[in-house]
Amino acid sequence: MPRPLGNVLITGGASGLGAAVAAAVRAAGGRPIVLDLDISRISPDDAYTADVSDTRATEELVARLAEQYGGLDAVVTAAGIDRPAPLGSLPGADWERIVAVNLLGTVAVVRAALPALLEAHGRVITIASSLALRALGDATAYCASKFGVLGFSRSLAAETKGSLGVTTVIPAGMDTRFFDGRDEQYRPGSDARLIDAAEVAEAIVFALTRPAGVELRELVICPEEEPSWP
Repeated sequence: MPRPLGNVLITGGASGLGAAVAAAVRAAGGRPIVLDLDISRISPDDAYTADVSDTRATEELVARLAEQYGGLDAVVTAAGIDRPAPLGSLPGADWERIVAVNLLGTVAVVRAALPALLEAHGRVITIASSLALRALGDATAYCASKFGVLGFSRSLAAETKGSLGVTTVIPAGMDTRFFDGRDEQYRPGSDARLIDAAEVAEAIVFALTRPAGVELRELVICPEEEPSWP
């Protein structure tokens, strides 16, 4: 029997993949609790403004929400940013913010939610990237952060096996606004193979609803002609 979803905290839940996950969770009978920098374009119900790079404030917010909602059944860490550029031309503050959002924000949310998740024998879904498996130039911060998410998730799964479900989702490029505002050379071309974020969200809901004792540890989701896999 599929497991009921319950309360699912979703970072980056107001746009892109996070918004697709929130919609999929709601459609499957769960309650999405959204954290994002900008929640002005979505319903204010169960949505909270948060900058996950401010890790101490994020931990406080997540702990408060876990108490406010009577517990958490799952966390999906979909907040993510990037700014492609050669290492020598990317300001240090920008480089560090990418890592802070993608990696340190992920860890802060999971750490703060951990007591509630362990009590519920819940699940954590972290979002890595195809660039957690291969490296590209002009992406040192993004690769470092996503390689870090993968390592963190594998270690967390080993640490908590039997008491917490941990799944790392590794999507290739998605058809979202993630690439908006980039220099032309860093945008997907007209022939780019981008996947629908809703398809990734469906896979996430599938992982979240596996019965007790069944875990999907890592999911690579990509076009059938994805050049970076295997």
